[in-house]
Amino acid sequence: MLQNITLLGVNVSRVDLKTAKDQICQWVREKTRVYVCVAPASTLVDARKDNVYRGVINKAAMVTPDGMPVVWLARLRGCDDIARTYGPDLMRSLCGQKGLRHYFFGSTSEVIRILGDKLSIEHPDIVIAGKQSPQYRAQAQLEDEATIEQINAACPDILWVGLGSPKQDLWMAMHRARLNVPVMVGVGAAFDFLAGTKRQAPRWMQQNGLEWLFRLCSEPGRLWKRYLIGNVLYIYFAIEDLWFRRS
Repeated sequence: MLQNITLLGVNVSRVDLKTAKDQICQWVREKTRVYVCVAPASTLVDARKDNVYRGVINKAAMVTPDGMPVVWLARLRGCDDIARTYGPDLMRSLCGQKGLRHYFFGSTSEVIRILGDKLSIEHPDIVIAGKQSPQYRAQAQLEDEATIEQINAACPDILWVGLGSPKQDLWMAMHRARLNVPVMVGVGAAFDFLAGTKRQAPRWMQQNGLEWLFRLCSEPGRLWKRYLIGNVLYIYFAIEDLWFRRS
């Protein structure tokens, strides 16, 4: 059974990449119907401010520490058995696992076409059960029955949801009961990163907690609020959390 540490009100799983991958494979084998959220600092901030969203995140079977600031906070709290479990890395690792059927839901039709092509080259044995790019919506909404039937008919083991947070997390919670797929994983921009349609931060920036700066410089108009305001709030909430617990 996975152990958690509560950070800013969110139950973050004490996992690393291998532990997370092995657990998902176990759920697939056992046909356990769950959803998995990846949690960078921005997710913890959004969940801290929104009780409904926090409830959705805390109902996930696994919440991976997606960013180094989350890992650092956990380690400051004495949790040494945790490591960054980055959505794109988790997705790439599981796509290389033989015997799994994958379904990709999100992004644009062009991105998931390129994604499928690249994954098929990188992992010749991969089984892509289906791909679907839904119509863009500002918020998560219930899908029509045809969409649900299409996913269920494909019989995937893992449904990768790339709608961005918090929308993808809300979407998974809304549709968990209607989908027969064992595991759903919300992976944000992983579709774009693995397809190569968006550049990833260099590994050294990721490992030193600077991916946010790379992404901000890449997409300032879209991401300035998440990172400039969100990072300040994360630091404030983290200090508050540490101070409260030491008091």
